[in-house]
Amino acid sequence: MTNMLTGYARCSTDKQDLTAQRRALLELGVPEDRIYTDHGLTGRNRERPGLHQALAAVRAGETLVVPKLDRLARSVPDARAIADELEKRGVSLALGKQVYDPNDPMGRMFFNILATFAEFESDLIRMRTRCVGDNLPTILANTNLPNSRNEE
Repeated sequence: MTNMLTGYARCSTDKQDLTAQRRALLELGVPEDRIYTDHGLTGRNRERPGLHQALAAVRAGETLVVPKLDRLARSVPDARAIADELEKRGVSLALGKQVYDPNDPMGRMFFNILATFAEFESDLIRMRTRCVGDNLPTILANTNLPNSRNEE
């Protein structure tokens, strides 16, 4: 019997598209009807319907596949909690083509490094968004874009 694969994909905003992630999961062998998604939800929020469905669908001896770790979680504690939950249930976790082995010290270290980078990237995005938001009036005032005050 082959290992049953369940896929999970996520994008953070409604303007983003899941097509590339879905294609990657299909190429990795995940059946179309076993791909669960969340659209417009941040990876820092564990309360994602698609994630809950994917975690509920995958069984012992099966594999949860995500295109990249940052699609699964954007914080180290969340990534660790999900990986630990899957391990306790006897479910493998594949990050793209790489199956994560929680019993291998190098695998654990690599997973933790990827989770740290995912969290770091999320922090940078949040910081840039906040900086732009706080400075938006100044940014707009210094542009030549037409607006209600500048009819050029």
